[in-house]
Amino acid sequence: MSGAELPSPRCLRPSGPPINCYSHWSLCDCIRRKGVLDPPPWAELAAAEQVGLARAFWKARKSLSSCGVPPASCFGSPQKRPGTRDLPRLGDGCPTDALELLKDVHLGLALPCQGPARLALLSGHYLYYHYGCDGLDDRGWGCGYRTLQTLCSWPEGQSSGVPGLAAIQAALEDMGDKPPGFRDSRNWIGCVEASLCLEHFGGPQGRLCHVPRGAGLLGELERLYSHFTEGGGPVMVGGDADAQSKALLGVCEGPGMDTYVLILDPHYWGTPKNHSELQAAGWVGWRKVSSVFDSNSFYNLCLTRRT
Repeated sequence: MSGAELPSPRCLRPSGPPINCYSHWSLCDCIRRKGVLDPPPWAELAAAEQVGLARAFWKARKSLSSCGVPPASCFGSPQKRPGTRDLPRLGDGCPTDALELLKDVHLGLALPCQGPARLALLSGHYLYYHYGCDGLDDRGWGCGYRTLQTLCSWPEGQSSGVPGLAAIQAALEDMGDKPPGFRDSRNWIGCVEASLCLEHFGGPQGRLCHVPRGAGLLGELERLYSHFTEGGGPVMVGGDADAQSKALLGVCEGPGMDTYVLILDPHYWGTPKNHSELQAAGWVGWRKVSSVFDSNSFYNLCLTRRT
């Protein structure tokens, strides 16, 4: 089933909680098992663990690269417990250029097949935004924000004008898209919110496309080919059962039936040294369309174009 281009981002607003990001944890399992977005059984443990990690984080905030790679944890939106200290606010911490962000991290990556029939890549330049790149520990909830920041850095590949997470939340609340209290929360955002913020902050134009099921993305390949060959930028993608936000940077069709998309994953935590490190670990790489998207999930796309 082919996707539908949507003139207004608000028409995609589902009922219930936000749906677009829960890092690498199995939110989709909760959905299939209960049919609702109940808090997962490990939420209390994750909340307690976050307090400990936050304390350690503040001791090392002056040199994030020296922190190493802490255990991956899902931080959700924990309640404050008696005897615990307030967690860092979104506005606190380092500026958005706290780490030296890498540019165009897909360059030098080998093609997924020999002699591709068709190949289309994004034009322009972008910066790779990922978990913790500004000194804020947003693991478990921030991948939608990081993907949006990558979109905002295009087409010049510059951090100037890229909003921080606190500014994004404030803008969505001021626009009336989110209720009071959304500021300083750890609530997710997806492609709908990204398109609103691109317009609000004067970034590239964001055009929305809704795909009812993951298998329908095969029907969107022509749209993606046209998008990239006509000078388009990164494409944000996110769904419901597949709740991990990511960016598409290109499309490749093999000589056979296989088709691939070039995916940029914002879930990296740490300080990447170079492109090769990210590519070797799979944070940017080619993936088969037939296996990377969940056939039980719907997807939204946000395609960026120059204004």
